[in-house]
Amino acid sequence: MTPKELAMTAAKALDDKKGQKIQVLETGELTTLADYFVLCTATSAAQIKALADSCEMKLKEAGEEPHHIEGHRSGTWVLMDYSSVVIHIFNEEARQFYDLEHLWGDAKPVDLSGILT
Repeated sequence: MTPKELAMTAAKALDDKKGQKIQVLETGELTTLADYFVLCTATSAAQIKALADSCEMKLKEAGEEPHHIEGHRSGTWVLMDYSSVVIHIFNEEARQFYDLEHLWGDAKPVDLSGILT
């Protein structure tokens, strides 16, 4: 699976579980951290966990295992590191606080019109 396919699969999994404000940013030319960042907002700590679990399950079905996952205990965000793709799931307050869209403002947004419902 290419990094872009992985990012699109994650975005679809998040959308299927009613994740909000889903964005995929192409960051490969800006940093060595990842080729893509996937951003998503959840409405509660329970939804953050459900979104992360669903995303992890869909990617595992596709043969992808996370390198690292952190943030489950906080209840405000989860970071799922798949090396070439990093998935960020936040509650609204944490998303505004970290403001990754601004921090990575030079990243190219990926068109999700054929992916999200």
